[in-house]
Amino acid sequence: MGGNLEQPGQSVDAGDAEFTPEWLTLREPVDAAARSAELVDRLVRLFAGRDRLVIRDLGCGTGSLGRWLSPLLPNPQHWIMQDREPDLLRHVYMDVTSTAPVTVETRLGDLGGVTAADLAGTSLVTASALLDILTAGEVDRLAAACVDARVPALFTLSVLGEVELSPAEPFDAEIAAAFNDHQRRVQDGRRLLGPDAPAAIVESFEKRGAAVQVAPSPWRLGEENADLTAEWLRGWVGAAVEQRPELTAEAASYLRQRLDAVEAGRLRGTVGHVDVLAVPA
Repeated sequence: MGGNLEQPGQSVDAGDAEFTPEWLTLREPVDAAARSAELVDRLVRLFAGRDRLVIRDLGCGTGSLGRWLSPLLPNPQHWIMQDREPDLLRHVYMDVTSTAPVTVETRLGDLGGVTAADLAGTSLVTASALLDILTAGEVDRLAAACVDARVPALFTLSVLGEVELSPAEPFDAEIAAAFNDHQRRVQDGRRLLGPDAPAAIVESFEKRGAAVQVAPSPWRLGEENADLTAEWLRGWVGAAVEQRPELTAEAASYLRQRLDAVEAGRLRGTVGHVDVLAVPA
């Protein structure tokens, strides 16, 4: 493995880089293992007896959240997969084993301007690893749309800005702080929420009277997912250096050492995320 600091195509920094199908495929099993089964159990109880669910997945990517969630819900389902990247929509598929029929359609569209009118007829709004690339205003409007339309929402894998690597290195904290600053950057006049997104979405729903439940959904990195760990490391360090170029030389050495540890099967860690379920009153 090399030690360059170029950003990979996975948009770990949630900026201009693309969410490539290759990166989404690489992370899909780790995402699936991390998401909260507890919140799904609540959805199953919430939708008990419902004949057909219409689920709108915002920022759907290639549909990995749908592939994970749809077999866990016993109801017939129609998924509306929405993304602003047409290339990702071309890769959407539903390969699930379900006790009920599941259908899917794709829609191209911006994710920050969803209104209550858009959600008419929707049973559930979902999104995965999306909130951190929105602004406080966009998150608030999304919560308002769900509450006004009386539609529950499940947001999975919202990043917390918390990383723990083992064995620990002194430079871990420097990279983590710079990465978190990068996630909160101003981009095209928009202040991104980054790791502040979970608190923002909870506040936006609770102030409108919705019942909110939060559950941890950490990534667990190690030898069993070494390819993902290596790509995540490149993106994590690359974004940190983009934010603080003065770290470049030390970060290059740090990344080489970390990638060597991944290759040798010595590096393990967690990347903090949470899942949020909001149910309007």
